[in-house]
Formats: sequence, C-alpha cells, structure tokens
Amino acid sequence: MALIVHKYGGTSMGSTERIRNVARRVAKWHAAGHQIVVVPSAMSGETNRLLGLAREITDRPDPRELDMIASTGEQVAVGLLALALAAEGIPARSYAGWQVAVRTDSAYTKARIEGIDHKRVTRDLDAGKVVVITGFQGVDDEGHITTLGRGGSDTSAVAIAAALKAAECLIYTDVDGVYTTDPRIVPEARRLKVVSFEEMLEMASLGSKILQIRSVEFAGKYRVPTRVLSSLTDPLMPLDEEMRSGTLITFEEDEHMEQAVISGIAFNRDEAKITILGVPDRPGIAYQILGPIADANIDVDMIIQNQAVGGTTDFSFTVHRSEFKKALEVIDAEVKGKIGAREIGSDEKVCKVSAVGIGMRSHVGIASLMFRTLSEEGINIQMISTSEIKISVIIDDKYMELAVRALHKAFDLEHAG
Repeated sequence: MALIVHKYGGTSMGSTERIRNVARRVAKWHAAGHQIVVVPSAMSGETNRLLGLAREITDRPDPRELDMIASTGEQVAVGLLALALAAEGIPARSYAGWQVAVRTDSAYTKARIEGIDHKRVTRDLDAGKVVVITGFQGVDDEGHITTLGRGGSDTSAVAIAAALKAAECLIYTDVDGVYTTDPRIVPEARRLKVVSFEEMLEMASLGSKILQIRSVEFAGKYRVPTRVLSSLTDPLMPLDEEMRSGTLITFEEDEHMEQAVISGIAFNRDEAKITILGVPDRPGIAYQILGPIADANIDVDMIIQNQAVGGTTDFSFTVHRSEFKKALEVIDAEVKGKIGAREIGSDEKVCKVSAVGIGMRSHVGIASLMFRTLSEEGINIQMISTSEIKISVIIDDKYMELAVRALHKAFDLEHAG
C-alpha cells in the first residue's frame, strides 16, 4: 500500500478525547496496510499560552528563547498521540523535529526548512510503526531549536511528505475543505471539490486560513498531492468515503475547473498601509525605502508608486499588522531623513479583498465587474494589485464583510461548479 502523511491542527488535537479520535483514524489507515507519518500541531491554544508566559516576563523576548518555549507545545502533542496510538494497539514512535532532523536556517520564529534527514523515520516505517513528528519546528546548523512561524505545521507536513516521496499529504482540520469564501461571512459559500495549486497558493497568500502559504509552495515545488479534510467526522468512516470528502489540491486544470471564472473570494484583515509622501523621483528610490524594511525581516505585500509634481513621487506599501509599528520605526530611523521625504502617512485599519480564479486567463471583464460591484456598494479602493489569476484591492477595514458578500454574489459563486 501507500505511504501517507497525515497532518492534524490544534483544534483536532484540542483535548484528550480528540487525540483519541485522531489515533482511531490513524489506526484505521494503518490497518488498511498504509505506512503512516503523522504531523500534529500543539493542542489548541497552547502556543498562545506559552508565548503569553514569555511576554509576561518581558515585552522584548529573545526570538531564540521564544522558539525554545513555543516548541514544547508540539512535543507534548506527539507524545500524547503516540500513547493514544499504543492504546489502540498500534506501534508508534514520536520524534521532535531536531531528532529527525528537520534542518532549517536560523531565522528564529520564522525559520525556513533547508532539508530533512529521514533515515530514522524510514527505518521505523519499514518496521511497521506509525511515526509521529512534531510540526512547526526544526533545528539549525548550530543545534538550536527553531520554529517556522504560525501555521508552520502545514509546512512541516508537506515538507516531510516531499522528503519521503509520500503518495499524498492529508491535511486534517476543523473545516471540511476549501470554500469559495469564509462561510461565517457568506453562508451560501460552497465547498470546492477540486482547486488548482496556483489558485490555492494565491488564496493562501491572500488571507485564506485553510493552509499556510509555505506549505502550498512546498506542495507545488515538489508536486505533493494534497487534500484538505475534516478531522471532526467519524474517525471510523470507510476509507473510500473519507477520500471523497474534502478538497483535492491538484496540478491538473480539468474541464470542470475551467467552467469557473472565479474560484473564490479571499480576504485578509491583518493588513496595514504605510505611505511616504514627497519622495524624490530618482532611480533606486524604491530600494532605499524597502531595503531597510527587508533587512529588518519585515515582509512587504502590495506596493504602489505614484508620479507626483515637482520631481517627487508618493510611495505606498502594506505590511502585516503585527509588524506595522516595527516598520514605522525603521522608516523613521533609517529612511525618512536619508531620502528627504516630506511626510509619512499610515493606516492600520485597512484590509485586502481578492478575487481568485484560473478562468481569468481566458475571460475578460473580471476587473471591471469587481470594481463596479465595489463602487455600487460605496466602497473606495485605495490600492490595486493583479496577477494572471487574481485581483486584489486594499479597502477600509469596516467594509470588508460587505465587499466579500457583494463580490461572492456578483461572481455567482453560490451557484457555480
């Protein structure tokens, strides 16, 4: 049979009873003859609790020590799951990321995976064991524990699946697949049976919380078939029925996928905008602004530069809201005086709303319909960004839900597919 990687999120691991259900589901797959590697997250709320303790000690904690603290949540989870599997009569062995080892760089709290030494795991699988590996964490060249950032367990699971050449990576979560948008905002949202990796990558980067963006990047780079399913279903449901549920993320663009011009409406509340006014309009100015931002390890999202008067330009970009104050400090300390900007403006009450779909490649009028819909709702667009399969806009945060509902209806997503 096949080698399958299972990943379970914090909600799926949220109590000892849910951990027992995970063990029952894994035992079912193992009994069917599959080799199984499980990558669980920490129990729901545990990472926040641990990081909260650190911030009770200091408001500027050392990132290396944060990783040391945060990594313990997953270590508890794998130990509990290995015990639960043993109680089901399944031989299991748990490992921390550094024991495998999952090799990363040294960018604490947001490390990137550089390689995985899977010999130990392969030996255990060949011996008939289920292997349980901590998600979210690894080890750098100096032997320091690192973490991959929020949602990093998804990345761990797909990276391990790629290293082991697994037949499929199953991402079990508290929802039953990828939807056209968040059903909590649009009750008519539909579950997609199939979505392309390109679309999933865009959705993840644009605010969809189903999968962490780096996990989708890994899946695309190493062509790991990936499926999103619910862990809250009956763990003993037949395998063939379970495999028909959820959403398959595929490399193939079949005829059914081509029927949908737009596959989903994504949104992200965690945006903040910084505008630098009266910037000298000369070559290299963008680098002089964004270079120090990059050096501070701050990710920039959307960027717009406008031609102004008198040989100056206005430069706007967005960052994650959690890095907003840090970005302003960098601009004030290292950019404003050096480039001679007239003024710094900022707004941390903005959001990003995006329409995503591979059908954009062969259909015209998508942007026109999107902009008209927002205009009819009285929603002003502050920034626009496009790619071959997506259109994103920055708008006032208070209009986010209205925009999502209006666009979902305008593109008829409740009836498509």
